[in-house]
Amino acid sequence: MATLSSEAAAPPPAITQNPDIRYLGRLLGDVIRAYGGEKLYKQTEYIRSASVDRARGVQGADLTDTGLEALSLDDTLSFVRGFMLFSMLANLAEDRQGVAAEPGADVASAVARLADHGIGREAVLDLLSHALVVPVLTAHPTEVRRKSMIDHKNRIADLMLLKDVGRTETDEGEQLDEAIFRQIALLWQTRPLRREKLFVQDEIDNVLTYFRDIFLPVLPALYARWERVLEARPQSFLRVGNWIGGDRDGNPFVQAPQLRSALGRGCQAALGFYLEGVHALGAELSVSTELAQVPQAVLELAEASGDASPSRADEPYRRAISGIYARLAATYATLVGHAPPRPSALAGESYGNPAELRRDLVVIAQGLAAEGDGALATGGALGRLIRAVETFGFHLATLDMRQNSAVHERVVAELLKVAGVEADYLALDEYARIALLRRELASNRPLGTRFSDYAEETASELAIVQAAAEAHATYGPQCITHYLISKAESVSDLLEVNILLKEAGLWRAGQDGEPPQAAIMAVPLFETIADLEAAPSIMTAYFGLPEIAGVVKARGHQEVMIGYSDSNKDGGYITSTWSLYQASQALAPVFAQAGTAMQLFHGRGGAVGRGGGSSFAAIQAQPRGTVQGRIRITEQGEMIAAKFGSRDVAMTNLEAMTSATLLASLEPDGVSARDAARFATAMDALSQSAFAAYRDLVYGTEGFREFFRELTPIQEISGLKIGSRPASRTKSTKIEDLRAIPWVFSWAQARVMLPGWYGVGHALAGFEDKALLADMAQHWSFLTSALANMEMVLAKSDLGIAAHYLPLVEDQARGQEIFGRIRDGWAMTHDGLLAATGQSRLLEKNPALDASIRLRLPYIEPLNLLQVELMKRHRAGEDDPRIKEGIELSINAIATALRNSG
Repeated sequence: MATLSSEAAAPPPAITQNPDIRYLGRLLGDVIRAYGGEKLYKQTEYIRSASVDRARGVQGADLTDTGLEALSLDDTLSFVRGFMLFSMLANLAEDRQGVAAEPGADVASAVARLADHGIGREAVLDLLSHALVVPVLTAHPTEVRRKSMIDHKNRIADLMLLKDVGRTETDEGEQLDEAIFRQIALLWQTRPLRREKLFVQDEIDNVLTYFRDIFLPVLPALYARWERVLEARPQSFLRVGNWIGGDRDGNPFVQAPQLRSALGRGCQAALGFYLEGVHALGAELSVSTELAQVPQAVLELAEASGDASPSRADEPYRRAISGIYARLAATYATLVGHAPPRPSALAGESYGNPAELRRDLVVIAQGLAAEGDGALATGGALGRLIRAVETFGFHLATLDMRQNSAVHERVVAELLKVAGVEADYLALDEYARIALLRRELASNRPLGTRFSDYAEETASELAIVQAAAEAHATYGPQCITHYLISKAESVSDLLEVNILLKEAGLWRAGQDGEPPQAAIMAVPLFETIADLEAAPSIMTAYFGLPEIAGVVKARGHQEVMIGYSDSNKDGGYITSTWSLYQASQALAPVFAQAGTAMQLFHGRGGAVGRGGGSSFAAIQAQPRGTVQGRIRITEQGEMIAAKFGSRDVAMTNLEAMTSATLLASLEPDGVSARDAARFATAMDALSQSAFAAYRDLVYGTEGFREFFRELTPIQEISGLKIGSRPASRTKSTKIEDLRAIPWVFSWAQARVMLPGWYGVGHALAGFEDKALLADMAQHWSFLTSALANMEMVLAKSDLGIAAHYLPLVEDQARGQEIFGRIRDGWAMTHDGLLAATGQSRLLEKNPALDASIRLRLPYIEPLNLLQVELMKRHRAGEDDPRIKEGIELSINAIATALRNSG
């Protein structure tokens, strides 16, 4: 890493390399030699060793030939693939060794920690009785790897588990080393880049693999573990959400057919899982009436099954399960549209809802519990299946709907105009809009009619809400519960969604003194700094409407979504983080006054500039009183594979999210009221200073937009086939219109990482009370977490490497001036962070993360240097397709090595 300010400490300790990395790296080298040839192997090894020597500061290494110029275009493509695969295997090795796992980030530790504060299991169970913890998977395009690559990596992980227990052969008799070598060879020969752009259906299919392979088996296993810890059976508070097929904001390819497909495929996966589970139970539960007392309820279920097989005459559990399977198979045929892979020979009536299926399974469990010590009924496959039905229902995952408020305005305006209610809704002021919308919500008369011709946008939005209503009727009300409003800036933005829901019968006006009914909750998304500041007043006014107050009281909670990405792009890292904290804090009394529970939905991304970093630390750092057992968090792009790519890793991350929620909800605040006030005043000053510096650079510097677009590979990233959504909301090149994902992703590729730190250095340097700053940094969880995330970004950034991108900037004089300001800002941030945290070098207090990052840096530097050269040739007009492929491969490889880059 290039050092841009002095470090007065001894050099960092030598890296103790993970043995799995050495093992997998050696096998990768053998694969490159065998399949790429001796020449490529020697070139790769030379470049690697030279880069490692430079990173370690070996004398004279900076004068050594990098070896990159000797690579032909074909060699370059092969070399980049090799380094990308090393990073992928290093990620796998670190995940296996628990590098990402944090001490105490599990429910057992959280319960013990709470007990130390005098908070017992009863309080934990009481919280969990009304809790809701939901990771929500989104299709935001930062996953650059093809699913085939991830699948091979997961097979290697499974094989490594066999090595862990001393196995030398697979179940099929293959030598383990040979099997792992073969999977790495398949990785080497698997095309890493997509040839075609992803469609929404591809994204639906991709995310379903995580639900089928990971979440369906993992969540019941976690609940079984927690039941042992809690010595009780909590309700299913941890669930999984999904945006893919319902998120239409800026994505014109998500329409009613995609929403139907997402829910239909989810239902198919859930019911298929249940059928397999019930089939396995039928094979297992061979209990005979000759050897056991069987309760009447089980006998009745057996008789109703229609299973008259003589061989099972004395096996009522098997007969009962045959009937359950027949009903499930009929349910599958009804909801999915065709027979299941293993049809039933018996006739069965479809289950009307998941509760009916659960009831029958509970009859089986209660029957098994009637004898002995109940071991046959507690836990085990039956217990996990009952938990799965409770958790996933017939819909698998709750699907969120999302659209931009501007779309809602236009659609409602057309509906009102065509219905003859209001000729120009868009011309009305906010007060007039609210009055009009409230009048419409007081009536169940729809505005739309199938006999009218609407604009394509209006017709599409009406079709979407109608599809949602059909889904509620088919899969149950849990299939869609939230309608998110991007760029929510007013009360009318929320009421407009309720108007659209009313068109499909999902909002019903109150009658005979009863409050209205809203089957789907309108949820505002506050994104920019100004939006976050306005959030409390908007929600106060919204709750002040009697009809809304009635709906919210009946539901018992209301959700607000807060956006990390756009607030960061708008105001910089520390201002965004502080504004989110303040908005959460300011919303709490608003909800308390309204008499309803607050549920915050955190729109986080993978990169720190988009809210990334440790979820365990971030949740605990939330203001006290703002979690209360209810939290939803987006999981996006490459972080889905990183956090849920295998069952073990998924369990670690879900444990962390759950335990952090318990601690944030129940643990006493570690900061006194006096200190909290002092710290908040100081943060206000720090935020204002950082905001001014960030805005001055990004929005106040002439030519900065062009500098960003020329220095970073934003142009090339926009062409990547990694998602169905365009990179920009409009055709404008303004930073304001660029999506936050490519904004952050581009800076990460060029190793600047600007959204994760710029402006903070100015604030730290200008803050006079350094003792107070150190106290805050080391004893206030909010700032500790924020600085820890920023420290990781600084460790992954490298302004020395970033300088190699400068020749890509056309106006060199302006480019040098802007880059100089960025370099100075990095140095101030670096020095300010070390002073505040009491360290002599970055990550001194986090040796595991330090070793992980420093291990990777030598493998990223050559990729950056090659990327720059290929971009120069591409932008100069060279049209060799290998150049474009090389750029895209380098983007893939750098993102893989950096891990949380998007």
